[in-house]
Amino acid sequence: MSARRPSVLPFLITLLSLLGLATLPAIAAEQWLYYGGDAGGLKFAPLDQINTGNVGQLRVAWQYRTGENARYPEVQTKYAKVQVNPILLPDSAGGHLVVCSPFGRVIALDPETGRERWTWDSKSRIGGYASPADPEGLNTPGFANCRGVAWWQDAEAPAGAACSQRILLATHDLRVIALDAREGTPCAGFGDGGIVAVEAEVLAAHPPAAIGEVRFSGPPAVVNDTVVVGTTVRDFHRANAPNGAVRAFDARTGRPLWTFDPIPRSAADPAWAGWTPEGAANTGAANVWGLMSVDHGRDLVFLPTSGPSPDFFGGTRPGDNRYADSLVALRGRTGEVAWHFQTVHHDIWDYDNAAQPTQVELRRDGQPFPAVIQATKTGMLYIFHRDTGEPYFPIEERPVPQGGVPGEVLSPTQPFPTRPPPLVPHEFTRDDFWGMTPFDRQACIKAYGNFRYGGIFTPPSTEGSIIWPSSAGGVNWGGVAVDPDRRILVTNVIRLGHFAQLLPVGPDAPVAGSVGENMMGAPTRLIGTPYALKQGALLSPTNQMPCTAPPFAELVAVDLEAGEIRWRSTLGVWDRSLPPPMVTPFSLPLPLRWGTPTFAGPMVTAGGLVFIGATGDDRFRAFDLASGRQLWETVMPTGAFAVPMSYEKNGRQYVVVASGGHPFTYPKNGDQITAFALPAPASGGAAAAK
Repeated sequence: MSARRPSVLPFLITLLSLLGLATLPAIAAEQWLYYGGDAGGLKFAPLDQINTGNVGQLRVAWQYRTGENARYPEVQTKYAKVQVNPILLPDSAGGHLVVCSPFGRVIALDPETGRERWTWDSKSRIGGYASPADPEGLNTPGFANCRGVAWWQDAEAPAGAACSQRILLATHDLRVIALDAREGTPCAGFGDGGIVAVEAEVLAAHPPAAIGEVRFSGPPAVVNDTVVVGTTVRDFHRANAPNGAVRAFDARTGRPLWTFDPIPRSAADPAWAGWTPEGAANTGAANVWGLMSVDHGRDLVFLPTSGPSPDFFGGTRPGDNRYADSLVALRGRTGEVAWHFQTVHHDIWDYDNAAQPTQVELRRDGQPFPAVIQATKTGMLYIFHRDTGEPYFPIEERPVPQGGVPGEVLSPTQPFPTRPPPLVPHEFTRDDFWGMTPFDRQACIKAYGNFRYGGIFTPPSTEGSIIWPSSAGGVNWGGVAVDPDRRILVTNVIRLGHFAQLLPVGPDAPVAGSVGENMMGAPTRLIGTPYALKQGALLSPTNQMPCTAPPFAELVAVDLEAGEIRWRSTLGVWDRSLPPPMVTPFSLPLPLRWGTPTFAGPMVTAGGLVFIGATGDDRFRAFDLASGRQLWETVMPTGAFAVPMSYEKNGRQYVVVASGGHPFTYPKNGDQITAFALPAPASGGAAAAK
């Protein structure tokens, strides 16, 4: 059997139960039951059969293809995001490895062979945003995605009864679906034949939404017997966007339990003080499109909220705009706010909180400190006590650049943790422009040298501003991974520039130029404001290479209790991402270890390893957790822009990751789920998958 380091999780759950704080079924011995491994999103596998001494021997154990490339070849290439983090069900629920495709197909696999056991198709609408010419959005696809499913066990149901254990799926077209975990059939007692549909409710809400403007965006978070679902709200579109409500349902019946709107609509709400009455009434978004985490014993669900509408201009919503851009702790049973902290006041940089809040047990001054960590696009880590929201390290309000566009009302300060230091640089100067050659650097200066730039939180402007860190991060939705015994955090960070320019327009200016959720494109009219938005990556006009110096991405490790950075390692080789002009005279890619654009995140294991894909070079890698040294890599069918996971079956440890490229940073499609393991004993091995 694979050796396993002792885990504090069983002890903690037992202690909480003795204190009357936990109603969670006995699942401590199970593996990777949740997106991110456990309910707190540690992304940690307590397995060490694969370790720093033998990781170089890893081989493909099996590979499964979902078949979506063949079903939707055009959509898969341009719009699908293969970002699923599989979960492994208990043996009592069939022991399946469960994944979902970007189009809402749920698939159960044999975890040892990758063979398909069953599939269930939600038949989710693939259409994107509605328009007068396309009222159902069928011809304008928005990005399709399914980052995962959730598992729930009914502690009141007889063991083995149908739907006593369930798989829960949230779809693009605003349905929550419950399937029997063993058989993959809909649970008749949940909603209408296993389905709760809320699209009609969302379309009728104020401000009214068009089809596709609001979607369910990730795996549900299940806190005890409550299913909590966040949403994606269309970006860069209108000031009065639909609200970003978080909805909760009864896990047994599907009955709606509560709704939390991150924008306070009543003066009775304490967060109302961060708004004007008009702004609170007419602003939307502030939704939770990233991953949530839960603390079952405390009956808490942690929400990473995003920016309010519209992005990059806040003149229609003066004030701090709380609960937007915040970490919000809600009571799972009631939806009441336990505490909250805003990481960005009056966001006009698209600095959404996208990363999953991650829970770990720390100590401070010799005393236990149950922590929750919010990583941010600004590269800052905010660490709080899960019960109270008390910061682990002091947080200071510091002055930030002023001078927004006419009509803007900026916050004079922003909150900065005193520790750990920012994981990415916080200042950009003229000296920071870069190019592969002096000619390329001068082209960057000519293109962007008259823009505003300087420290973090430099506001968008009519002449154009360099947003640094970029609106992609810092740390994006892939979040962080934490070794709970060593108290070391690891995350991948983006080190690329971004620009935003607000162009004054008349009230009758056309809306044309919108490219949906894609960040890059022609100027987009911000409906309800006097501006159109032009934005994009900070790229050289000569060769489309970044105008900022490498590394473009890094893997970073942080000692959480000391608040210090342990190491940095460049993440990615620029030999598959170079644009066509940037090849050698012999048309060979350049193997430059500069890092590539990075999305998704890492996993850590008790074997002292960090596993991560997340790069535009088709690699999947393992690093030494202690030193940051790369120990192993393999070439995948395409970029693995998904969080890995690991489990053990019959004495063999597997590491699994999905690969499918990325529609706007690395459009090389794929639909593979790949498992790696050490070589099987000579007496047998994993069979070939379908």
